[in-house]
Amino acid sequence: MQPDVSFVIAAYNAEQTIARAVESALAQEKVSVEIIVVDDASADATIERVRAIADHRIVLVEKRVNGGPGAARNAGFALARGRYLAVLDADDTVAPGRSARLLARAEDAGAQIVLDDLLVIDERGAPPSSRPMFGRERLEAQPTVTLSSFIAGNLMFDAEFSLGYLKPVFAREFMRAHAIVYDEGLRIGEDYLLVADALAHGARCVIEPEPGYGYHLVDGSVSRVLKPQHVAAILEGDERFLSRHALDDEAKAAQARRTRSLREAATFLDIVAHLKARSAHRAVQAAFSDPAAIRLLKMPIMARLRRLAGRRSAMAADG
Repeated sequence: MQPDVSFVIAAYNAEQTIARAVESALAQEKVSVEIIVVDDASADATIERVRAIADHRIVLVEKRVNGGPGAARNAGFALARGRYLAVLDADDTVAPGRSARLLARAEDAGAQIVLDDLLVIDERGAPPSSRPMFGRERLEAQPTVTLSSFIAGNLMFDAEFSLGYLKPVFAREFMRAHAIVYDEGLRIGEDYLLVADALAHGARCVIEPEPGYGYHLVDGSVSRVLKPQHVAAILEGDERFLSRHALDDEAKAAQARRTRSLREAATFLDIVAHLKARSAHRAVQAAFSDPAAIRLLKMPIMARLRRLAGRRSAMAADG
C-alpha cells in the first residue's frame, strides 16, 4: 500500500540524534509513513543506530562517498513511494500530529507545497526552552506563498529568520512531473532553491501556522558558519535557477533585492574577516567597495571601522 508520507532524512555523522529523528517520524498519527534514511558516508555509528530500530517502514541507503545534503536527499526522493515528501534533518524531530495536519491543509487548499512554523527547542540550558520561530500572528498574515513573496522572504540578513528555514512537505507527483530536485552544487541554502523551483513551476504553497517541526539546539552542535564562499555558491545557484525560469515583474524585483542582499552579505563577511585578522587596510577597502554593506554591521563595529579609517589616513599622511 502506498504510504501517505515519505520522510527523507539525510544523515552525516548523526549517531547522537538520528534515532530520535527516525522515531519521531515513525510516531506520526493518522497517516501511514515510510522513512528513508540516506547515510552520506558517515564516519561514526549512524548506520548502526538506524539498523537498531526494528521497523519495516525504514529504508536505509548507505552512500560510500559524501555528496552533501542535496545529493543525499535526491537519492531519498528517487526511492520515495509516498503521496507526499517530507524533509527531516537528522538532528531534528516532528510532532506526532504534524503530518496529518499538513496533509489536510494541503488537500483542502489544493496545494502542492505546505509549510509550517518551526518550534525552536533549545536544549543548551536547564531546563530546556522552546519557542516558535516565526509565531502564529506573522504566519496567519501570510497564509499562501507565491514565488515573489518567497524570494522576498529570503533576503540575506534582512530579518532574524527567512522563509527558507521552514521545512517543506511536497506532493510527490508534482515534483516528479516537473523533475524538481535539489541543486547538488549547494551545501547551504539548498532548501530555498528547491521550494523556489517548485513555485516557479506553478506549485501552490500554503502555510500552517501551528508549529510541528522541532528545530533542536544542543550543546556541541556544529552550526554552519556563513563564509564568503557560501554566499558565492548561493549566488551561483540563483543564476542556475534564473537560467531555467522566466520570472514575472514582481518576482524579478524581489530577485533583484535578494541578489543585492547577497552581494552586500559577501562584502560584510569580507569586512568581518579582515577585522578578525586585524587587517585594517583591507577592512576599510572592503567597506568602501560596497558602502551599503556597512548597514549590516553593529554600531560598535562601525565605530571601530571609523577608527581604522582614521588610522589609515594618519598613516598615509605620515608616509
